[in-house]
Amino acid sequence: MDETPGTDETAQYSSRRQYLIIGSVVASTFFVGFGGGVIFPILPNLGELLGISPFLVGFILSANRFSRLLASAPAGGLVDRVGTRTPFIVGLLVQSVGTFGYVVAMVAPLPEAWFLLARIVWGLGSALVFATAYTIAADVSGADSRGTSMGLIRGGSIFGFPTGLVLGGVVSELAGIRAAFLVATAFSLLASVMAALTVPETHVTDTREAVAPWNVDTSVTTIIVGLVNFAVLFAYIGALFATLVQFLSVHGIGVLGFDAQGSSGIFMAVTVLAAATFMFAGGYVSDRTNSRVPTLLVFLLVSFVGFVLLAGASSAATLTVACLFIGAGQGGTSGPLMALLADLTPDERMGRASGTTNVLGDVGGGLGPLLSVPLVDALGFAPVYAACAIMPLVAGGILLVGIYRETGALLPATREQSRASESLDD
Repeated sequence: MDETPGTDETAQYSSRRQYLIIGSVVASTFFVGFGGGVIFPILPNLGELLGISPFLVGFILSANRFSRLLASAPAGGLVDRVGTRTPFIVGLLVQSVGTFGYVVAMVAPLPEAWFLLARIVWGLGSALVFATAYTIAADVSGADSRGTSMGLIRGGSIFGFPTGLVLGGVVSELAGIRAAFLVATAFSLLASVMAALTVPETHVTDTREAVAPWNVDTSVTTIIVGLVNFAVLFAYIGALFATLVQFLSVHGIGVLGFDAQGSSGIFMAVTVLAAATFMFAGGYVSDRTNSRVPTLLVFLLVSFVGFVLLAGASSAATLTVACLFIGAGQGGTSGPLMALLADLTPDERMGRASGTTNVLGDVGGGLGPLLSVPLVDALGFAPVYAACAIMPLVAGGILLVGIYRETGALLPATREQSRASESLDD
């Protein structure tokens, strides 16, 4: 069988070849995901040690998303121009450098400046990794497997993230903060080596040479998917992750004998493990039901319920249930959401569509810590979490209106979407 990418999406790759490629990308994003998670349980408490304000802590936590915000659209254009393999490997290496910046920050003068720089660099690498990873999944998958592939891709980095959360929260208590950052750096470098050895080029199109890196995709479909991504990430990573350690401290909640810092890593890991599980499940269900929209709406509702429970949580048990719902809601939307984007986007434009979608997601993830940390100080946790509960419902409304405008149906069939995308003009 000819496995060179071309115009017929399903004829290019056997099922075995598809999942070998997807597996390689998943493994690489898993290991590099450590660097993204390791800082979250550590930095909020470092704020007190470094004598920096809650606003600056939130800004540092958000810095990677703001740098990725600027880099995601050019990264998508670059993918459509030069392909996926080189940007993917380079992105992983850049993230490794960013993770090592945390180590430098522990010994250098002005540590807050080094932490900020490290987060910025990490975000630049992340822009390349996500734009390429989603494009690889779209390149090698057909309409009947795309949701599963997208869920696996996103789940790889998500499974790495809780490992980083536990690493940051637990290893920092047992062996020190610097040791946790060094281990995260080592695994990031391992991810880069794995990608160089195993990930092939998948994105070859006749028009890629004409694509400028700054050429972004602003189609209605891309904006709709991006706005849903914005709402989910604002509430989940932007607000919950940035405030959970303070929530535990104020309410005196801990698990397994750990204080707020160690316990926050465990609770965050609960949400992320639930997210990773339902990323695969949500994508799989959307493939089998031949429509992405019902699955998306169900998991947006699950996210709403999770934040309602979080607003009233007062014990480790109730907080665990809330975290499970929030994680499941966020994860269950990811695979079907990116698969829906690929269904409605021509192959040669998928890199730019992924980049633009990531831009809007990063606006949400970046604004979340920036707004939620000071708002929690001013208003308390319950009002902020209650406001976050409304966002998935708003996202569901935007999704229905936008999809109806694009397809003429509220619940369009997956294969009809995929066929329609082949006839869209650039």
